[in-house]
Amino acid sequence: MGGPLEGLRVLDLGTRIAAPFCAGLLGEQGAEVIKVEQPGTGDFMREIGPFLPGAEGEDPGYSLFWAVEGRGRRSVTLDLRRPEGQDLFRRLAATADVVVENFRPGTLERWHIAPSDLGDNIVTVRISSFGQDGPNSSRPGLDRVGIGFGGLLHLTGYPDRPPVRAGVTISDYLTGVFAAQAATAALYSRDVHRSGKGSVIDAALYGSVLRVLEWTLAAYDRLGTVRNREGNRLANSAPLDNYATADGKFVCIVAGSDANFTRLCAAMGRSDLPEDARFKRLVDRAERSDEINGIVADWARQLDALAVETACVEHDVPVATAYTAADIFADPHFAARGDLVTVDDPVAGPMRQQAPFPRFVGEDVHVPTGAPRLGEHTDEVLGTLLGISAAEIDALRESGVV
Repeated sequence: MGGPLEGLRVLDLGTRIAAPFCAGLLGEQGAEVIKVEQPGTGDFMREIGPFLPGAEGEDPGYSLFWAVEGRGRRSVTLDLRRPEGQDLFRRLAATADVVVENFRPGTLERWHIAPSDLGDNIVTVRISSFGQDGPNSSRPGLDRVGIGFGGLLHLTGYPDRPPVRAGVTISDYLTGVFAAQAATAALYSRDVHRSGKGSVIDAALYGSVLRVLEWTLAAYDRLGTVRNREGNRLANSAPLDNYATADGKFVCIVAGSDANFTRLCAAMGRSDLPEDARFKRLVDRAERSDEINGIVADWARQLDALAVETACVEHDVPVATAYTAADIFADPHFAARGDLVTVDDPVAGPMRQQAPFPRFVGEDVHVPTGAPRLGEHTDEVLGTLLGISAAEIDALRESGVV
């Protein structure tokens, strides 16, 4: 596979997004990832759309969500609710470096596969909604709970309307990224500092959101300021917005600084504005946000998005059109940088997806293997890593353990 984590083995016990994404990131940097799933059902992501119609001959079809989030790993089925499955998992963990899970706190303890039941060299990543301890630790929750409790949902949207979520499950992905970084730090401590000891990482969905709240908490602590929704603008900077264009698109322009404002004015053919006393300083423009943003909006709505973006680029103004998936596929920048890769999915066939990120300079872009069928690698993994015979595996399958 290649990559800085080559030679490490990760067991992915997760379902949905956060824990599998953490394991997947480690896999995209070279680790071998083995996904452990419940026999018969597997990861919930296999059941959520959009679906590729008719794939596998089943209704509703093959989940494209799973095709992306399940890639880059092998699938083994084990019933962890049964003692036989728990024993097999402990044996499998003895061959691994990292275990990633996102069951409700206490579940692994009941199944006798908690960190204390595994080798002390294992790095265990435990992802949950509210953390492994505290008054709320036993509560269930998904992404919306994480962004709500973590303080982000209150900040997202317009001040005169209800909060809105981000377009993707942001607390899951953020937590997965933070957890993967912590796992590599724990591995560094174990292997480079030669402690030989693993770590247990407690990663709560709300915690990753809390960490990216910028100045929100400090301002409340020292100023008593409760930060609120500001829409697409910022109270301390202007002009800045997502401006509608004549072709129905939106172009985001960031021109709050004096230098960028002067460049934007040149792009608009309004060299008079930087000398206007109303807009001369950033603080003045922020106080007259509606006025200056209105001037930019009037200019943008007369032009197509490409014309607005081209004018800004020619004058070195930070700008980007709000891209759709179709725009991403068509823009040559993504192709030039290898941001899209073709994954050979075992069910759907070749499929273009987002490439692993970030990249290592001087190395080829790694193309993950396709998301596995449920239990596709059970026989291979149990036979190779645990030395279990084909007859024994057949017996385990007959009894429902695998």
